[in-house]
Amino acid sequence: MYRLRMWMSLLSTAVGLAVGCSGSTSADDRTGPPPTLADTSTPTPTLSIVATGLSSPWDIAPTPDSALLFTEKCRGLSVRRANGSISRLFGAAGSAVVASDFFCDGQSGMNGIALDPDFATNRTLYLFMPSTLSGATRTNRVVRLVVDAGYTTVSARTDIITDMAYKQGANGAGGSGAHSGGRLRFGPDGFLWVSTGDNHDATLPQDPVRLGGKVLRVDRDGAAAPGNAAPVGFDRRIYTYGHRNVQGITFRPGSGQAFVAEHGPNHSDEVTPLLNGGNGGWDPQLRPGLTCPDGYCGYAGNPMTMPMTDLARFPSAMRPAWTNNGSSQGMGPAVFLSGASWKGWNGRLAIGMMGGQRVELLELDALGATVRTTNMGFPPTRFRSLVLGPDARLWVVTDAGEIWRVTP
Repeated sequence: MYRLRMWMSLLSTAVGLAVGCSGSTSADDRTGPPPTLADTSTPTPTLSIVATGLSSPWDIAPTPDSALLFTEKCRGLSVRRANGSISRLFGAAGSAVVASDFFCDGQSGMNGIALDPDFATNRTLYLFMPSTLSGATRTNRVVRLVVDAGYTTVSARTDIITDMAYKQGANGAGGSGAHSGGRLRFGPDGFLWVSTGDNHDATLPQDPVRLGGKVLRVDRDGAAAPGNAAPVGFDRRIYTYGHRNVQGITFRPGSGQAFVAEHGPNHSDEVTPLLNGGNGGWDPQLRPGLTCPDGYCGYAGNPMTMPMTDLARFPSAMRPAWTNNGSSQGMGPAVFLSGASWKGWNGRLAIGMMGGQRVELLELDALGATVRTTNMGFPPTRFRSLVLGPDARLWVVTDAGEIWRVTP
C-alpha cells in the first residue's frame, strides 16, 4: 500500500454560504452565541490504495468493524479484513461457499452489494447476481446471505428477488448479459433499492410487469415496499420505470430523495432525481426514419431522434438534473459526499465515469438542479463504484482492479 497526495489542481473554488437576517436586531437584543458558519473551503483529501490486482471488481461495502466486502464480476463476493488479508466468500470455484448456479457473461456477474441496515447485529448482506436456477431462461437475482464474525464463510442463502430480466443471447445491439443494471443500495427509509437494465430489449423499459429498465424498492424479504406508486397494472415492486441502464443510486442528505446515474447510448448520460411512480422516458422501440437492428433503436439516433428522456412521448417524464454535455462516457456509480470534513464539498453529488475516466462533482440547488460541476482531480481510470463509509471516507473501486480509500 502506498499513500499519495492527489488533488493536483482544483478546477473550482468553494461557494460561500449566504447568511440571511430577518429584520434588524441590535447586539444587546441577541440571546445565545453567534451562529457557527459551515467551512466552505475546498478540502484537500488524500488517497490510499488499499488493494490491487483484483479481477473486474464491481462494488464495495465497508462494514462497521473496518472490513471491506466487495464483489468481483466473475469470482463473486470477497472480503478484505481489517488486517489486510483477503478471502473469497461466495460465488465461483475457489470461494468458501460455491454457488453452482452463478455465472458471468458480458456485463453481468456478481454486481451490486448492500449491507443490511442492522448488519452490526444480524451480519446480513445482499448481492445482485445472475443465476441458472430458473432453468433455460436465466434471470438476475437478489440474494440475501449471512456472513460469520470472522469473515470466513457465508450461510443462510435466501433468494429474495428471482425474476429480474436477463439478456439471454446476442442481438443486433450487442452480446448476451448486457444491460443488467445491478446496483443495490439501502435508502434512509430502510428499504432496498435495486436497479435493472433494458437488456437491449426495446419493449422492456415501458413494460409494466417485467423487471427490466426499472428501479425497484423492496423490503428485506423482496416484497414491494409500502407506498410504491407505479401506475395501476404495474408490478408493485417498481418504484420508477422507463430506464436504460441505471448503475448508480444514492440518496440526498436531508431530504432522502433518490438520485440515479444512468448510461446514455451514443449520447446523453443522465443524473435524475427520482419521483415515486415516475417514468424515466427511455423507449427504444421502432421509430420512423431510424434503422433499428432487431427492433432496438437505442443506438440508432441522436438526442433529438432517440432521446434518453423522451418528452414528446412522455410529457410528464422525470427531468434529469444533469446531462453529460450530450455525450456518453459510461456514467455509473454515484454517491453524495456528506460530513463536515468534506468542507465546501459537503452535500455535493459525486458521479463516476468509466469511459470518461473521471469523477464529476455536482453542486445542486434546493430543487435538485445542477448549479455547477467540478472534476475531483483523481488520476484517470475507469470508475466502477463510489461508496461513503461510516467515517465519511470515500471508497472507490476501479476497473483497473484497485480499491482506493479517500480521506477528506
